[in-house]
Amino acid sequence: MTDHTSLPPGMSAAEYTTAYEAVRERLFEAAGYDITAQHDACGVGLVCSIDGKPRREVVELGIKALKAIWHRGAVDADGKTGDGAGILLSVPQDFFADQVKRTGHALRPGPIAVGQVFLPRNDLGAQEACRTIVEAEALRFGFYIYGWRQVPVNIAVIGEKANATRPEIEQIMLAPPAGMDGEALERALYLCRKRIEKRAHQANHVGFYLCSFSAKSLIYKGMFLAEHIDEFYPDLRDERFHAAVVIFHQRYSTNTFPQWWLAQPFRCLAHNGEINTIRGNKNWMLSHEIKMASIAFGERSEDIKPVIPAGASDTAALDAVFEAICRSGRDAPTAKLMLVPEAWDEHTPEKHLEMYKYLASVMEPWDGPAALAMTDGRWAVAGVDRNALRPLRYTQTSDGLLIVGSETGMVQIPESTVIAKGRMGPGQMIAVDLDQGVLLCDREIKDRIAGEHDYAAMIGEFITVADLPEPDAAPLRFDRAELTRRQVAAGQTLEDMELILAPMVETAKEAIGSMGDDTPLA
Repeated sequence: MTDHTSLPPGMSAAEYTTAYEAVRERLFEAAGYDITAQHDACGVGLVCSIDGKPRREVVELGIKALKAIWHRGAVDADGKTGDGAGILLSVPQDFFADQVKRTGHALRPGPIAVGQVFLPRNDLGAQEACRTIVEAEALRFGFYIYGWRQVPVNIAVIGEKANATRPEIEQIMLAPPAGMDGEALERALYLCRKRIEKRAHQANHVGFYLCSFSAKSLIYKGMFLAEHIDEFYPDLRDERFHAAVVIFHQRYSTNTFPQWWLAQPFRCLAHNGEINTIRGNKNWMLSHEIKMASIAFGERSEDIKPVIPAGASDTAALDAVFEAICRSGRDAPTAKLMLVPEAWDEHTPEKHLEMYKYLASVMEPWDGPAALAMTDGRWAVAGVDRNALRPLRYTQTSDGLLIVGSETGMVQIPESTVIAKGRMGPGQMIAVDLDQGVLLCDREIKDRIAGEHDYAAMIGEFITVADLPEPDAAPLRFDRAELTRRQVAAGQTLEDMELILAPMVETAKEAIGSMGDDTPLA
């Protein structure tokens, strides 16, 4: 970190930074440390067909990219158990059409929806109970059940610890109710899945988890090494596995222990970084989800609560809220702007400023270093946080591919086919509309979203401090007991009063402080 508050005479901030970096590199070299060997935790990215048409090449490149970032995950002492790796890809309809025929069922109109299910492997009774819950809720929502399929796995490539905790992995194949497709189908599948999860939780079926439950996305993940993903899941080597978008992730667990269900991707996104405001964000959702759910889902609002499941990691919590926003009717780029906005001030374009002011009133920003790859089924989006503390680099090719990831060179692309490449700056994102086959850059996305509503009129209805009535001439006074009750109700502590409020009253400025303990170790 550099401090430009007192620069040497005649030296600009840019010159100071350059000199600082040069000195830092010489110090590392003198210590025998290779600065180029540094790696950030986790690896994330996506490969996308810009025209929205599924390709086998997209799946192959996604797997290659995931294998290339193996070094971003930790490995157990057994050499085969990893923190978790996985990919999210479009449901390969041709592949599952053949699987349906094997069950003896005739294909019905509409896309095939697939649920990727983790079941408790060592409890056959619990397995059957979980299958019954899944089938009962699917039938309740009007789905036709084609049948179950046991997912082929090669346990020889995973470690002892991964195998000891390995779930039974199966897929349920469904036909949608007559006439249901697109976002309406994804919304019904989302509500059905939430009902299934709630019932399984109430029945205390430990080890049950729905990785995905969708007609547009399918997830293969687990506690294997990234290099073994297509060995553990032979499905991924099938030539019928075509996809328009693939999201991949190599996990390096920092705030939760490795578990099969916590491997990423989650239902809509994969994330490299940490959400530093996770407790506040969860509390915000708890206090607002009642109204949000009732407005978006009506009589089904109770089915989606709690939006954030118990025991979820910071990324799982972010994914749960992102998915709820998308299924309530907003698209993935808008959900990204709501959850992880860029830094904005008076220099931000006026239309964008009005949009951010409104979105800030709708959703508390999820702050922290974040590189995100996301999809809602229609959009494929990649973006970073307002500080760009986790890198994302992108490449667009002449044959209609967009490749985004934590590092360059994850897959070998002939330089002659590259149309554009670069690194995303703070708060930026890039998106592909898979339905329209259009690639949008950061400014185009934000201009489109800012122009969708009259945000100026919407924020004009806000109540500000200036709108509050003038206080009475006589100051308001309370006895000690009443004052204490009001302070507790407002969440004020003695520490707030002494360290924050007192300096503000005395100096009319915000209090400045720091955390830490400089007591020497014994």
